[in-house]
Amino acid sequence: MKKFNPFLLLFLIALVSTGCRNEKKSDEVSVSENQKSETTNMESKGLSDSPRHHEWVTLSYDDRNLEAFVVYPEKKDKAKPVILIHENRGLNDWARLFADKLAGEGYLVIAPDLISNTVEGKKKTTDFEDSDAAREAIYNLDKNQVTADLDAAFQYIKNDPASTGEVAVVGFCWGGSQTFRYATNNEKISSAHVFYGTGPEEASEIAEINAPIYGYYGGNDNRVNSTIEKTEKLMKNAGKTYEYKIYEDAGHAFMRSGHQQDAEPGNKKAHDQAWKRLLELLD
Repeated sequence: MKKFNPFLLLFLIALVSTGCRNEKKSDEVSVSENQKSETTNMESKGLSDSPRHHEWVTLSYDDRNLEAFVVYPEKKDKAKPVILIHENRGLNDWARLFADKLAGEGYLVIAPDLISNTVEGKKKTTDFEDSDAAREAIYNLDKNQVTADLDAAFQYIKNDPASTGEVAVVGFCWGGSQTFRYATNNEKISSAHVFYGTGPEEASEIAEINAPIYGYYGGNDNRVNSTIEKTEKLMKNAGKTYEYKIYEDAGHAFMRSGHQQDAEPGNKKAHDQAWKRLLELLD
């Protein structure tokens, strides 16, 4: 009979244990990827299941063509129009779903894809490899082009036969900052709704604002919130309307994260309260 080897037994136990640990890690990665996929699928399904009319339009000026997503509400009367400015991730499914959600409340919404045709071969945000590539394209945008793109969206939605012509602007993150900046370039917008975006830093820019500015900020977003004091001072000195609310226990981008099924309580609460406030102010 062969002599029992205790070292061999220890080796086998270690091998099984290592295999279990590796299997667990693999499962964790799989779950994370599945959650991300489920979120994307949920947003896509929300768009495909919507009863409202969606369409892509091409806005053209000079030698520039950009794509924009338009959602029409189901109502018998003309609707108040809204320009929706996306985050630094581009015009993704979440931004389009938010546009549809606004239309569900009776608004006519246009969401321009501001990185449309800014990189060769990339007609829409969905043509970019990932959100990092889209983000890089956004931060390479010329601010004057962004203004011109928003002007094109403004003219289109203002003059739509289904529109009342009173155009409000709503933006998130990078789009929130662009919403504030666009208010300095277009005195005809009816109101600007800045979700966790920063304001212009020059008094001369603030002086050009005609519309009331409404801010929506997460309490745990000090990068943005640390700029509010200066913005408030500039707006007050210029005699402009600037009303904001900070939602405690919410982070940056709480409107996107707060609508997820597994949203953290602070983000979920902020999302719901900010949504209610937005509708009240738009009305």
